[in-house]
Amino acid sequence: MDDFLFGSATALIRAIRTKEVSAAEAVTAHLARIEAVNPALNAVVQLAPERALHEAEEADRALARGADLGALHGLPITIKDSLDTAEIVTTWGTTGRRDFVPEEDAPVVARLRRAGAILLGKTNTPEFTLGGEMANAVYGFTYNPHDTALSPSGSSGGAAAIVAAGGSPLDIGSDTGGSIREPAHVCGIAGIKPTSGRTPRTGHAVPYGIGAVDSLTVLGPLARFVEDLSLVLPLICGPDWRDPAVLPIPLGDPAAVELEGLRLAVYTDGGLVPPMPEIAEAVQAGAEALARRGAIVEEAAPACLAQAGDLYPWLNVANGRDWLRRQLANAGTAEPGPSIAKLLAEEAALRAPSLAVMLEQLDQFRSEMLQFLQNYDAILCPPDCYAALPHGADDAFDKHRVWGHLYAYNLTGWPAAVVPAGATSEGLPFGLQIVGRPWREDVVLALAAAIETDLGGYRRPEL
Repeated sequence: MDDFLFGSATALIRAIRTKEVSAAEAVTAHLARIEAVNPALNAVVQLAPERALHEAEEADRALARGADLGALHGLPITIKDSLDTAEIVTTWGTTGRRDFVPEEDAPVVARLRRAGAILLGKTNTPEFTLGGEMANAVYGFTYNPHDTALSPSGSSGGAAAIVAAGGSPLDIGSDTGGSIREPAHVCGIAGIKPTSGRTPRTGHAVPYGIGAVDSLTVLGPLARFVEDLSLVLPLICGPDWRDPAVLPIPLGDPAAVELEGLRLAVYTDGGLVPPMPEIAEAVQAGAEALARRGAIVEEAAPACLAQAGDLYPWLNVANGRDWLRRQLANAGTAEPGPSIAKLLAEEAALRAPSLAVMLEQLDQFRSEMLQFLQNYDAILCPPDCYAALPHGADDAFDKHRVWGHLYAYNLTGWPAAVVPAGATSEGLPFGLQIVGRPWREDVVLALAAAIETDLGGYRRPEL
């Protein structure tokens, strides 16, 4: 089963459909892999093995009678614990929900299950997903499968860790300030943050309707291979008639995108903190690979990019975070955990301008970014300056400048993917970030697939 544990979700679904392997065998193998690696990772925090095996047997019986349950027929998956799952404890990483069992799945989860996916369990997240530190007061720390002395980063670090380690071929993460892309980057897998307004956030720890910061949060898939992002993204997009920000914008097909002639802006620092040499070299290697495929590559960065490192944290503070205090109260959490306490302490120190001033500055930033993008179809850049770091290491540097490469594209709401692109001399993986025009996930995924092919893509950890 190793080929399926470390291969693509797309290939596993094909093998189930052709009866090379049964859904029950796939679920059993992934549960066994989780049992083997999770003691070192603490990535999976809840399991539903009996239900998963029952659904797998049902999927096999359906196939035997010629029925197709959908695009994900029989595929075992995990889901970040920030998303509600019926019959499975969903804590959102906060102590007040330690034993909370939702009555229904979040819409994105329900859509995957209707397409034939089988939910194995839940993956760890910081409290309410807020923070790059991959820990909470309910389940503790999660560790990186490439080096368990290091962090998988957050907030989708549990998801990225177990996908990289072969315990799950697919997870759904959330991204408010890089929380899909950063864990994908440091765990050596692929992930995409779609355009703001693509995927409904109903049933998620960071909900819709939170004022000035509402558009920052987007849900999207994490997988080892880009083809799996392309498979899953259409299944979770579109209105659920509850999240008022989601629009019915058609999603293009990455297979129909012609790389030749695409205009590509490339930068390594853009006025933010320069990345480590290996990542800077990989950006150039990715640009050269795309140029060989016919893309028109130009060294260029938005002049306003460096503002992202200030705008993002200031916007959160100027908004008051009243919704967060209400979330704590609604969850029944008397004492917030370390990530939330850290945020509230940071709030007192930032001294942001007023919310009105911040909204004006945000609109100006978005306008300047759009003016830059009108000359390009996509941007290739680092997701972050470093590979995986120890827990708590972000206290040692200006994290807002380092993560500005991620923040910028939450502020604009543009689609952005991370794809594995190499490893450091210590063997730690890192990725490249591809950013597209609004609603052009098809271009982003087509470019990501080309980089994956040309630079080597996913590498199995030794764990």
